[in-house]
Amino acid sequence: MSHVSVKIHAPGGTIVMERPQTRNALSRGMIEELDQALDDLHQEKRVRGVILTGAGSDFCSGMDLQELHATRRQDDLQSLGQLHADWVAVAELLKKILRFPKPVIAAVDGDALGGGLALALASDLIVASEGARFAAPAAQRGLISGLVAPLLVFRLGASAAARLLLAGDALDSSQAESAGLASRVVRSDQVWVAAEELVRQCATAPAESLQLTKRLLNETIGEMLDGQLTIGAGMGATACSTESAAEGLAAFAEKRPAVWP
Repeated sequence: MSHVSVKIHAPGGTIVMERPQTRNALSRGMIEELDQALDDLHQEKRVRGVILTGAGSDFCSGMDLQELHATRRQDDLQSLGQLHADWVAVAELLKKILRFPKPVIAAVDGDALGGGLALALASDLIVASEGARFAAPAAQRGLISGLVAPLLVFRLGASAAARLLLAGDALDSSQAESAGLASRVVRSDQVWVAAEELVRQCATAPAESLQLTKRLLNETIGEMLDGQLTIGAGMGATACSTESAAEGLAAFAEKRPAVWP
């Protein structure tokens, strides 16, 4: 079953995450399909910029906690290996977005949580709906935001990152715009339209200039990001093996409040 669709509307291309029943949670299958979709649009010469968005009421609710919970309950060695592979796969997807030679615009309607927030932060520009919300609630679930943290610091700075990661704050669309995270805030039915306008605006520049500018921003100015994401993936996988993570994932799966050890 496909969890991602790709549409071409030159000069843009749109990648849609299509697991609305899970609020577009990042399952292993979806991660693989997103990776392939980026490869396909990389090769498509008609596409000068990419819009990343989600079907249904939310952009992306983060890593698939049901899948992580099922993995966590397996044999310890097998579980640890799979958890590490899961975190590395998301880290590599984020790196691919950062290195992608064409502008990537996240069109965010509803929630962008955890790994979903990381997808938006790895994108070059964010268009948000009036009902958009940005949060990283991993700590409240016994986990850590190993992949969100470096991107938040890169985009907003350490103080704002601490508010979201430690205190569990969330940014609504107006706060995200004031902080410089969201480039535009529009009505829900205008999110894709505004993102497509940004693609057209970017496409007035030559492709070589856009590619080199992205490299300047994400590989030169953000020179530490690659290594930080690699470290964050390892720390995130390790945190999944703790008793707190086991309780947090179980509580999520069972739809009950967590009782911390």
